[in-house]
Amino acid sequence: MKELFSVGPFHVYFFGLMVAIAIISATFFAEWQAKKRGIKDDIMFNLVIVGVIAGVVGARLFYILFYNPSFYFSHPMEILKINEGGLSIHGGILVAVVAGYIYSIRVKISFFKLADIFVVAMALAQGIGRVGCDVFGKVMTHIMPWGVNVGGNIMHPAQVYEFILDYILFIILWRKSEKQKYDGQLFVTYIIGFSLIRGIVEFFRINPVIWGPFSISHLLSLVFIVAGLVIYSYLKSNDKYRIKNDEAIIVPTYLKIMALILLIIISLIIFYIVQ
Repeated sequence: MKELFSVGPFHVYFFGLMVAIAIISATFFAEWQAKKRGIKDDIMFNLVIVGVIAGVVGARLFYILFYNPSFYFSHPMEILKINEGGLSIHGGILVAVVAGYIYSIRVKISFFKLADIFVVAMALAQGIGRVGCDVFGKVMTHIMPWGVNVGGNIMHPAQVYEFILDYILFIILWRKSEKQKYDGQLFVTYIIGFSLIRGIVEFFRINPVIWGPFSISHLLSLVFIVAGLVIYSYLKSNDKYRIKNDEAIIVPTYLKIMALILLIIISLIIFYIVQ
């Protein structure tokens, strides 16, 4: 990981800083959205904390099980060295969803109501956090201006591809939240949308392949898409999840587009200056 600066024994890394900014930004956005739906700030704050912790644990476990199980089973102490990398976003999402469901039962609020708020903020957080990621893509066969020189090779900045798509998904979810037809709509859109994003970006990354150009991440994304479609079918056919959003406070579309452009421009500047 790229170190920005250090103060005595304390080291500040680019990835860690961007993840911290991502969590803070997502928390504020989620609390703002929760207020509009009559949900208390502390409930969303606690949900974010639960989601972050569960997400990290799940991401580590999935990476160990699906990407390099033989190594970690032979070297169990390496499992704890999370600072050296090795996380699976699919595992993070899955375990965070399970933890969020358990939390929703505890606070006696519909899981889908909480999830619809959480996933919009999560898409924003994933975009911001990816800016600090130092896992580059494949070597460019045809050199493009946006390629990044890593060890003398011009690499695909897979992080850039992903955070741009994450920001677009964030704006789509934000817009849908103001015209929502049923609880769980945003949750399903996120599950399918992010899986498609990861499937696209995966073609530019280096991961263990299982068939042709398709990797383990592609398989996991496919499973998530199928699960999302099943949940979508269930929610659409169940009247108890239908909602009216006639009194929603709508942020004009042009402001959302401006926010998208600013997010992309600022993120690109930060990424290329640091890298």
